[in-house]
Amino acid sequence: MIPDSFIQELLGRIDIVDVIERYVPLKKTGANFTACCPFHSEKTPSFSVSPAKQFYHCFGCGVSGSAIGFLMQYSGTGFVEAVEELALSVGLPVPRQIEARRQDAAKKAPLSEFMARASRYYRDQLKASPRAVDYLKRRGLSGEVAARFGLGYAPDGWQNLQQIFPDYQARELAECGLVIDNEQGRRYDRFRDRIVFPILDQRGNVIGFGGRVIDQGEPKYLNSPETPLFEKGRELYGLPQARQAIRGGDCVIVVEGYMDVVALAQHGIANAVATLGTATTGNHLHKLLRLAEKVVFCFDGDSAGRKAAWRALEASLEPLSDGKSVGFVFLPPEHDPDSFVRSQGAEAFQQLAAQPTTLTEFLLRELCSQVDLTSGEGRSRLVHEAKPHLTRLAAPLLRLQLVKQIATASGLSQAEVEAQCGLKPASPGRAPPPRPRARPRARSVENRLLENVLRRPERAARIPVELLVGDSHEGAALRAIADAVDHGALGSGGVGPLLEHFRNSEHEATLARFAEALAAEEVDEAVLEEEFSDALESLRRSGLSLAIQALNEKGKRQALSAEERESLKALLAQKSGASPRREP
Repeated sequence: MIPDSFIQELLGRIDIVDVIERYVPLKKTGANFTACCPFHSEKTPSFSVSPAKQFYHCFGCGVSGSAIGFLMQYSGTGFVEAVEELALSVGLPVPRQIEARRQDAAKKAPLSEFMARASRYYRDQLKASPRAVDYLKRRGLSGEVAARFGLGYAPDGWQNLQQIFPDYQARELAECGLVIDNEQGRRYDRFRDRIVFPILDQRGNVIGFGGRVIDQGEPKYLNSPETPLFEKGRELYGLPQARQAIRGGDCVIVVEGYMDVVALAQHGIANAVATLGTATTGNHLHKLLRLAEKVVFCFDGDSAGRKAAWRALEASLEPLSDGKSVGFVFLPPEHDPDSFVRSQGAEAFQQLAAQPTTLTEFLLRELCSQVDLTSGEGRSRLVHEAKPHLTRLAAPLLRLQLVKQIATASGLSQAEVEAQCGLKPASPGRAPPPRPRARPRARSVENRLLENVLRRPERAARIPVELLVGDSHEGAALRAIADAVDHGALGSGGVGPLLEHFRNSEHEATLARFAEALAAEEVDEAVLEEEFSDALESLRRSGLSLAIQALNEKGKRQALSAEERESLKALLAQKSGASPRREP
């Protein structure tokens, strides 16, 4: 856990404009900065960054947040990783409650340096090897693409890395997977006579390598082992290079090989990534679905490709949500993406990727192919085989569609399939008739106060929270902000730090509804203060009316005490604006 006080201090030190400008070119427009939104395709800039509020908002797609939120959404990083990266940029040490994490970071630092030195060495060796350069040219790769992916060459020989690591017996060399120690205690380079593909993490650090043989040899591909830096089930090859194209098209193509990614990029298909010698995992899907609405897996059309696709389908069930999609493209058996795009061209590949087999189509087709739908036993087995997939599928609307398809194929009703699979049934009955269009309601006093407080959080200290009665979301959020201000939990710096304080809280969605209004040009301070005072007066009078009503209602049931009568008289005087008179 990272203390909220540290988050507020961090956001107080950094400038959101500096952070976003590392990734998106911004243009000064009045008090704010604008750009074309990096999270959806557009030609007219609708993405606004406010240095005063430390807040960004897109008027096109609606995304908004603080510098931390931007980094998480742009890079697909987790909250802790985003905080660490920002803290490092301003030299602010991140406090930890878990000592093991500090030790882990300290352990990784020297390994990262070893991997960076090795990567530079391999790149230099590629330039010095006509044979390796000729191989890449024969594969249709340009020098520009080779440089973009940092391709290198590990020369033939057993201990070439000793040229750059004089202490060839260093423990770190084995820990980061650059060398192998055999049973006889002899140490030698892991990668020899191979084209080397550096694997980068989200920050652009080299964390592993993939090596491909140039001529014949086994294995065809050799990968770095699992190390403190490199966890295959979490990383994807080519993601740093593909991130911008993924954002632009809101789609990512997942292939199986390093060369597939590079070959597609060579042909202008820049939104492809690859798994790293392992099956697709839920972690992969979580990362990709944060970056794009659509994930398309592209596999060979042979039995191995279909097995890989099935594993990818199983990994997709839990991370998938309604509004996102996962699809599958199967190439002819004689092709992989590399050979297909070289022989058929980019347009043919893009046409296939644009019309993938959907997850539900693939799932239903595979399940039906395993049973005999002409027999009762086969149809029963279909439901039995579908059950674990239906229960794992997290997207409720997509699951409902699949349940209906399973019901049709099995000859059962939707309710019977839901009952057999232990699923909560969908709400029965016909759709309610459309309501007549109502006039827009006047904004509540809580709504007006909340928007004003979000512009100037310090004003929350002036709100008499005891008058915020009822259970409205806006009233609850106002009480929470006032409490945070009272306890000094909010730093200065605008709405960005305030929204970050309430990340993952019950108030997050309520506050997000005000994002567009908050992103507008700065409102005149005198106007804001007048609106706030008016709303406070409305709140006060509303509170007085409720108190008067309560006493009047009680007076109808029983006689009020002398103290209650005095209180009622004072409340009526306050409401009328006159000073209360006390009876002798």
